[in-house]
Amino acid sequence: MTPFAKTTRDETGRWAAVAARTLSAAASVRVTAAYAVVLAAVSLMLTALGPHAREVVVSRMSTNLHNLAHGRLSTLVGSAFVDDGGDVCVWLPGLACLLALGELLWRGRGLIIAFTVGHIGATLIVAVGLVAALKAGWLPFSVARASDVGVSYGAVCVLGALTASIPPRWRLAWVGWWLGIAATAAVGADFTAVGHVMALLLGIGLSFRLPATVGWSPIRLGLLSVGAAFGYVVLSGSSVPATVGGLTGALVALLADRLSQPRDGEGRTPARQPAFAPQAALS
Repeated sequence: MTPFAKTTRDETGRWAAVAARTLSAAASVRVTAAYAVVLAAVSLMLTALGPHAREVVVSRMSTNLHNLAHGRLSTLVGSAFVDDGGDVCVWLPGLACLLALGELLWRGRGLIIAFTVGHIGATLIVAVGLVAALKAGWLPFSVARASDVGVSYGAVCVLGALTASIPPRWRLAWVGWWLGIAATAAVGADFTAVGHVMALLLGIGLSFRLPATVGWSPIRLGLLSVGAAFGYVVLSGSSVPATVGGLTGALVALLADRLSQPRDGEGRTPARQPAFAPQAALS
């Protein structure tokens, strides 16, 4: 065999190994990949059809009180595949990283459960709250036809569901940071921001029912970084008050954790002493 042929064979083997690893990685996040493809296809199709077509689809797929009151329960599923902005290429990579991390930790079934609990659960909780607010006269009746589509409730629930996988020493700060951002953003905002708080709480509660990782590889840390950045934008809108609220929540959580820890010599059980000394010690 000539040196050239050997080099070519080695290069082919390396590319085959890379392709095999790529296919294996893609198979481990196939739910995320399929969902991302569908989201991109729907968004591009609506963009091609024009603003009027998008407006009609958003109106019919919105999980608002008008549609739910008329029995259009299919909106609870369809709304997760429609966006009202058309800038899917901007936010889809961040969403894909967040969902891919969830799928690596919990597999496809766990990811679907977490996303569904947030998307449908937060929607129904918000709907109940809106009905009560309308009956009390706190909101105008126009809110019953407000647009409510997108992936944010499900994505925020997945973000919250990562809580149990965060190392214990940082877990309270993680919860305080996200709850501080979500709660601050919800003050004086529309019902969507309140829905984000509900989705986050649902995710945090669900996190201890899902498998948790005991180690963070560089790939998982990278996915967490991008996914968390996406979650930050969704929850805060990059506003300064929401960021301050998140920092405050994290500091309060760390302080509470510090104060709850027993001081040296307090709250500790003394080591058990032997009833009598070993024979060797007596000789």
